[in-house]
Amino acid sequence: MTALRMNGAASLTGIAVRIGAWLALVAGSSAALAQENAIESITANQQGANVIVNIAMKNTPTRAPIGFSITNPSRIALDFGATANATGKSSQDVNLGDVRNINVVQAGERTRLVLNLKRPLNYATAIDGKSVILTVEGTGGVAQAVDRTGVAVAAPVAAAPAARPLLRDLDFRRGANGEGRVVVDLPNNQVAVDVRQVGNKVIVDFLKTGLPETLRRRLDVTDFGTPVKLVTTAPQGDNVRMTIEANGLWEQSVYQSETQLVVDVKPIKEDPNRLTQGTQGYRGEKLSFNFQNVEVRAALQAIADISGLNIITSDSVTGNLTLRLREVPWDQALDVVLQAKGLDMRKNGNVLWIAPKDELLTKEKLELEQRAQIADLEPLRSEIFQLNYQKAESFRTVFGLDANGGAAAGGESSPNRVLSKRGSAIIDPRTNQLFVTDIPSKIEDIRKLILKTDVASRQVVIEARLVEANDGFSRNLGAKLGFADMRGFRGGDPGYQVKGNERVAIGGNIVGVGQVTGQTPDTGDAYNNTQFINLPAAGIGGQSPATVAFSLFSSAANRFLNLELSALEADGKGKIISSPRVVTEDKILAVIEQGIELPYEVATSSGATSIMFKKANLRLEVTPQITPDGNVVLDVDVNKDSKGEETRAGFAINTQHVKTKVMVENGGTVVLGGIYQQTESNTESKVPLLGDVPVLGYLFKTTGRTTSKTELLVFITPKIVADRVTGR
Repeated sequence: MTALRMNGAASLTGIAVRIGAWLALVAGSSAALAQENAIESITANQQGANVIVNIAMKNTPTRAPIGFSITNPSRIALDFGATANATGKSSQDVNLGDVRNINVVQAGERTRLVLNLKRPLNYATAIDGKSVILTVEGTGGVAQAVDRTGVAVAAPVAAAPAARPLLRDLDFRRGANGEGRVVVDLPNNQVAVDVRQVGNKVIVDFLKTGLPETLRRRLDVTDFGTPVKLVTTAPQGDNVRMTIEANGLWEQSVYQSETQLVVDVKPIKEDPNRLTQGTQGYRGEKLSFNFQNVEVRAALQAIADISGLNIITSDSVTGNLTLRLREVPWDQALDVVLQAKGLDMRKNGNVLWIAPKDELLTKEKLELEQRAQIADLEPLRSEIFQLNYQKAESFRTVFGLDANGGAAAGGESSPNRVLSKRGSAIIDPRTNQLFVTDIPSKIEDIRKLILKTDVASRQVVIEARLVEANDGFSRNLGAKLGFADMRGFRGGDPGYQVKGNERVAIGGNIVGVGQVTGQTPDTGDAYNNTQFINLPAAGIGGQSPATVAFSLFSSAANRFLNLELSALEADGKGKIISSPRVVTEDKILAVIEQGIELPYEVATSSGATSIMFKKANLRLEVTPQITPDGNVVLDVDVNKDSKGEETRAGFAINTQHVKTKVMVENGGTVVLGGIYQQTESNTESKVPLLGDVPVLGYLFKTTGRTTSKTELLVFITPKIVADRVTGR
């Protein structure tokens, strides 16, 4: 903590001297800590498409520097341990190939060298005597280390295999100061990593890298007592995305050592006695200020000396300031000064321009008006854009055109129009081309729009399975009981012969005895003179029951008792599997159906009837949406209709319907729903009183029992079609 106390211009001069002495003391102590080695000079030259950077050291380095690269912004960083910066400058312009400039930053006894690039490139390092040679591969291929003369000093790095390299390990630890530390073991040190903070999340993208199934997980690390709550790792296209969710106040730092990437999420401790908690985005060094009637320019100059920023103050910034701040970040102190004097700032790199708010707004307004005037006078340019995947008609609303090619309603003020008021466009559906005439800046905007939207849509295979199982059981029991008295046949002579030597066959159910003996006229009608209990078992599914009959008779008296028992038992099991499958593009509705159309009768307004048809189909209607993390959101509508019973107006339709919206992982299967039905029924017909007699009552009644179970399950499986398969 540095305390500043100013009292007039003389005090300001004195404090500036003390600040300079303090900075010199810090620099001296830092240099004393890094006497082991030092960077003396940095030179660069171009060999073909490559840029060779020669980093001359004071002593021969014992090991190569630790390096890593990031893609946004495109940078290559080298960390030199126990090394000082003896070049006398912190920045050096290169402007060779894709290398813009080089920054050299010393922190304690470590020095970091940062190369700012125009685009992400591979690199390689080698030690040549007292120099470290950094080779930046300009072709975008694998970098090869060379010496100062451009001769290769190491075998070329093996070309990347056809398959993407996979992350090797993922671990989470708690640091000594309560920070959450995510450690990722990379497949090699050439993996490009993009790290950014979005809200309360840190998003890390590993480009052109795969993820093993064992590392595809969601870690709940709340119990570690760090700001980190969840760590989610999942594939995203050709990349792998790791999302770190944190709570409270924290800050993140990322560094890489060889093939190990470390993301630290550190908690920020707040003073409980402060009236307002939260850093509010201030990260500057905490200082104390006591300005007594000091010019505003002098206060801004003091803040500039401490922050290391270049501040340009407008001539209209005048007046004095009295301000006392204690232990506040310098960037917060700068905001306080600007608010107190009605000032505002604009930042460009490490340069701040400070002026009154009205002056800045007026200047920006003039700049915008000048740009608008230039746009009115700027020459127009025409260009033809060939669309490969999108239809040219889809850009009609973007250009603000109607169906005839003229200006749509609203004209140039249409909110959907991306062209300038002087621009025009022609859409050719036959060749699927766009002919655009506008100023160059608008042409570039349209080019970027087409580059983002005219891409091949990913495809999804959706397979549904409808499994319908049924299990049925039925059992019917019944009995017939009859009695015959033949004593009245021809006087009731015992053993009366009806014809020849044959006697009347008596067994079970005697039908038509009177007609055979002549006692009853033969009218052709069946005459059952033996049954007084007729309760047989009912048939099942068109099958007749089995029967067994008994007869008890007296030969002397010619009296007969007949008993017939009938029973039928049926047990059935069945399974119906329907599997519709359809392929569609991302976010495009797909429908597949199969079935029949059944007629039914309807009444018209005149009172007559007409025949109409209704579908009884197996139908799958689905709209997939591929999420950024590789899952699929499905809007599904599944119908399984079948022909039912026949009615007077036509056939009834049995309907089974599922409609839902669900998210499923790629290749996973989910059960959308199920319908389970169980039916049990018992029937009984009996003779009153006699049917209730225990045991013997079964001779005077018929019973039936039916049990049926039906179950319907709907499964669905989405699979994202690989890009290479789509291209083929």
